[in-house]
Amino acid sequence: MAGEFPPGLYALPPGVDFAGEFVAGFLQRMAGQPPEAMARATIYANSGRTLTALTEAFDAAGPLLLPRLRIVTDLGAGPAASHGPLAAPLARRLQLGRLVAHLLDQRPDLGAGHSIPDLAQSLSELMTEMQTEGCGPEALGQIDAGEHAKHWQNALDFLQIAAGFYLAAPPQDRPARQRMAAEGFVRHWAEGLDLPDGPVIVAGSTGSHGATRLFMQAVAALPNGAVVLPGFDFDQPQAIWDGLDAHAEDHPQARFAPLIRAAGYPQRWTDMPAPAPARNALLSLALRPAPVTDQWIADGPALGDLTPATADLTLIEAETPGQEAEAIALILRKAVEDEQPMTLISADGGLVRRVAAALDRWQIVPDNSAGQPLSLTASGLFLRQVAQLFGQPLTIDALLALLKHPVTGTGSETLGRNDQLRLTRDLELKLRREGPVFPGGEALRNWGAKGDETRKLWADWLAAMLDRIEPLARDRAPRPLVDRVRDHLDLARALAAGPGGDDEVSVLWAKDPGGKARALMLHLLDHAAAGPPMRPGDFADLLFSEMHAQAVRVDLIYHPLVRFRGPREARTHAHGAVILAGLNEGGWPQSLSPDPWLSRQMRLDAGLTLPERRIGLAAHDFQQGMGAESVILTRARRDDTAETIPSRWLNRLTNLLDGLPDQGGKDALRAMRQRGQHWLDLTTALARPETRETPAPRPAPIPPAPALSELSATDVSRLIRDPYAIYAKRVLGLASLDPLRPEPDALLRGTVLHSIVQKLLESRPTADTAPEELRARLLEIAATVLEAEVPWPSARAFWLARITGIADQLVTDELARLAQGEPKVIERKREMTVADTGLKLTAKPDRIDLLQDGRAMVYDYKSGAPPSQKDILASEKQLLLEAVMATDGSFDQIGPVEVAGISYIQLGGDGKTHARSLPDDLKGEFWDHFVALIRAYLSGEVGFAAQRAGDPGRFGGDYDHLARLGEWDLSDAARPEKVGEDG
Repeated sequence: MAGEFPPGLYALPPGVDFAGEFVAGFLQRMAGQPPEAMARATIYANSGRTLTALTEAFDAAGPLLLPRLRIVTDLGAGPAASHGPLAAPLARRLQLGRLVAHLLDQRPDLGAGHSIPDLAQSLSELMTEMQTEGCGPEALGQIDAGEHAKHWQNALDFLQIAAGFYLAAPPQDRPARQRMAAEGFVRHWAEGLDLPDGPVIVAGSTGSHGATRLFMQAVAALPNGAVVLPGFDFDQPQAIWDGLDAHAEDHPQARFAPLIRAAGYPQRWTDMPAPAPARNALLSLALRPAPVTDQWIADGPALGDLTPATADLTLIEAETPGQEAEAIALILRKAVEDEQPMTLISADGGLVRRVAAALDRWQIVPDNSAGQPLSLTASGLFLRQVAQLFGQPLTIDALLALLKHPVTGTGSETLGRNDQLRLTRDLELKLRREGPVFPGGEALRNWGAKGDETRKLWADWLAAMLDRIEPLARDRAPRPLVDRVRDHLDLARALAAGPGGDDEVSVLWAKDPGGKARALMLHLLDHAAAGPPMRPGDFADLLFSEMHAQAVRVDLIYHPLVRFRGPREARTHAHGAVILAGLNEGGWPQSLSPDPWLSRQMRLDAGLTLPERRIGLAAHDFQQGMGAESVILTRARRDDTAETIPSRWLNRLTNLLDGLPDQGGKDALRAMRQRGQHWLDLTTALARPETRETPAPRPAPIPPAPALSELSATDVSRLIRDPYAIYAKRVLGLASLDPLRPEPDALLRGTVLHSIVQKLLESRPTADTAPEELRARLLEIAATVLEAEVPWPSARAFWLARITGIADQLVTDELARLAQGEPKVIERKREMTVADTGLKLTAKPDRIDLLQDGRAMVYDYKSGAPPSQKDILASEKQLLLEAVMATDGSFDQIGPVEVAGISYIQLGGDGKTHARSLPDDLKGEFWDHFVALIRAYLSGEVGFAAQRAGDPGRFGGDYDHLARLGEWDLSDAARPEKVGEDG
């Protein structure tokens, strides 16, 4: 036969250029054959990326007739295709979702913590694994359910139903047809039927799936077939190979063990040695299956001096992921400067994005093979935001995030994007200041009617959108998936179109991300009928998972020397200079997701692999990366929340080096860390400013006199504690923005409680009012005010319950107060002039009662703990100043009157009234001190110092950032400085 080919199992060691060496070995074996013989050869690659790399290697070899290049996962496109068209994977997942939904209707406890799409996805993965491993529904019958907990027994009962549906013939899925095709090749070739007319080679596959492994065994047994394994450990002893069974799934070479047992120990595909053979041997020993300590002691000395093995190995142990990314970026920048290609390999997508952002400092754009998930593109994020509008009230922040999205309104031809953003800014200020908390169409129309025609046009369009969203936001029950997809698409198109626009003109469907987003949504719509009814949250989860599974290559000009690759690409790109990054447990290897369907023992009983298989595949990727000529290992000691744990493989390596001091292991490890510290030092130097800025002093501005013309009694305490806040608020006229998402906070609660008691007093109760009647009136008013002023149902219920709990105490104390006097001043603002300073002191007392003896009692309502007598002496002067104003006759309802006392009525806690003492001479020493304080500030004798009386328990103030708090502390002296002078 032309093109005779030595059959069998071959391999290449870690670190070599797999694609280049495979092609070199292939051409060497085809030497002397006529050109057409090469065209009769068929090469099956493990993936499309490997196929691309092989094509490039063939192109580099010069002009020749190429062999037939295939992907091993396309086996089902052969004879098995006669069973009809393949079913869409999405449709199959949705069908499983329908089964899961029926299960959860009967047993909600089985799906605790999981959404229907999540459970359907995990069930689909299990069914796919059963297909590739050749396990039919009968495999589940091999599990003894009596040996497992009731939860697993219930899950097994459901699995048998699902498997009977999903795995039934004829095969509709690609994995099932791949298995069928592999079994067909094995059967026919063993009988000498349908033998290929040329060489057949499987290149780059590890045989991690049963169907692929079966096909590889069949190819290796052909008289003209060969299998070339990537990253094979030629240093591993035979005893270790013999021990790699189903329980050693986490070992990097475990996938090769069944192939070796079936086809024999592999030969070297080429004579090209590994770039770092000593390092490969070191790592082979480090990664042996546990227990390893005795093997390290016995076999470690055979490694010899470890310095050469680690000479091109660098270990970077950064403090944070940010520092790790900066160090990697510096290494890549140096590689560009030296014109040296370098590959970053990592499983941590967040770290990869950090590195890309750090490289942007030098305008270096990496060649990132992973691209960008569709869910993170502009179109994907927009569609996800629209999905979040369903099933929950529309908040201000959600509305503004949608309006500011770069897709919203881009289809409008009547209103430009700049105008829309300007109007969004104006609307934001209005909503922050006035609300409502949950914006609706009517509020938007009222706001638009007060502006020009442009504002009215935009507000009317937005109001129409909110009218559409409002009923959808209340829809929380399961609905047919088809309806959910259509409603989502209709709303997304309308929002993207904008006022009088067309979504086809918008950027929603533009370019590659938009095209993929459109295709995904239409595909989802085509198959939605197969899915179960879903709640809004389940649909949002489904949309995200479908988008996240698709990647978009951003159309940029990449730097040819900087490559970002995933761990699975280590077999084709882990050569030359390599960075293996994110080496922490949970990062690389990534954490295993718990299997909600089968326990470990149940999987073994059914003939399935253990979850640790994924750890083993990741370990093999790591081992291949470690074989490169030059390797830099990086990790961060902490993440955003806590200390991290080094990757198990890095731990093994460092422990082995540390345990071989006689061979220079400790010195080698120290040198690796020193080389890494060099880059960390450069990172620190890069972050250090070139010039040191002098910290700002503790400010004490002195504005032109008079600084103030008016001051409220409530602001006096702030003037005493933090004069700078009064300067910023009253002199500069600065006010903080209201929160973007209003919450039922302490400020709102205080306002609501004040409103409740004000309306209660306005209802004119008397001392003769029955306690039961007054209590009922209080709770009725409370319910009415809460309904009007608190739009959060949970907060309304909670606050009403707290009022109800102290209602008896409030009523008892109120009747006692009414027996002593009558409320005369209720929330009335008045003013008085402070001596000869010209300052107007204003006050709006919560309540002043005129007692039967002609004196007055000043009250203040507190939702929290009332000030103590010590607090009043220090800074809490509000009630004392209101008492002075009452004595002076500022409140015309009671005229000049002697004040009997001051009290705090607690509207929270136990609801009691707390009396406080008055100074002996209210218009004497107390008033003199206050007037002196005011004169000092008005005349410019003292500055408005920041935090003059610091409160250790105080939370951040509105103006602390303006005062540059943090550059100074309370122990620093304030520095008075005149400000605002002319010239």
